Amino acid sequence: MQLQGKTAVLTGAGSGIGRAIAISLAQRGCHLALADINEAGLADTAKLLPGNVRVSRHLLDVSDRNAVKALPGQVIAEHGGADILINNAGVAVGGTFADISEVDFDWLIGINYWGVVYMTRAFLPLLNKGQEAWIANVSSIYGIIAPPSQTAYASSKFAVRGFTHALRHELKDTNIGVTVIHPGGVATQIVNSARIQTNLPPEEIAARRAFANRNLKMPPAQAGEIIVSGIANGKARIFVGRDAKFMSIVERIAPVSYWDFLSRLIARS
Repeated sequence: MQLQGKTAVLTGAGSGIGRAIAISLAQRGCHLALADINEAGLADTAKLLPGNVRVSRHLLDVSDRNAVKALPGQVIAEHGGADILINNAGVAVGGTFADISEVDFDWLIGINYWGVVYMTRAFLPLLNKGQEAWIANVSSIYGIIAPPSQTAYASSKFAVRGFTHALRHELKDTNIGVTVIHPGGVATQIVNSARIQTNLPPEEIAARRAFANRNLKMPPAQAGEIIVSGIANGKARIFVGRDAKFMSIVERIAPVSYWDFLSRLIARS
């Protein structure tokens, strides 16, 4: 897909992978409608973008159905239309299913899954109007494997994966391409901002966050470049990082017992 001169709508653009995607798109001459719930983060992202592209900022909670419904009109007013939708916004909750609260579980599903559905439904009519359009949804390697203490997060990312595959089949003969993205360990703030079960002592919570952060190694800029390059090349599925590729292979070989092998590998490392 030729990105120069196109307009991309990007959620979760205020930090991390979203910010990196915005920079990679702008470097290719793609105009941007940046959406995030963090207004300061949006402003910081916009400052990093070159001046030769149009950039609009939209304060948005993707789990708010009515707010999402209003966004296409705002994008049309700023850009005249949209060619690309990248559903990147996401949050995390740590803890077993028995220990995390129903409120936290619902909060995560509302952003990670329903946000993707709401945005896709809102922008599909607009994307249908162009000659060439694209939808890219960020799942996770936890949309391929499902570790313990990740019931909420894995549920949402498996749902994004299934939704995206089915959508791609439905849109096969249209002007809209569809991509699902599976990042591995990217060095963002998702672990530090994650909600976690409240019955743990503070030192245990700190230890769990530190352990999780040690596995987030890829710089966001590298992840953003892999994702944007994959979209430009029309890839249906993008694995971000060697860890993501490795775990996907292990799951394919041992779809039931993969976690026995991976957990031993993690313990040794």
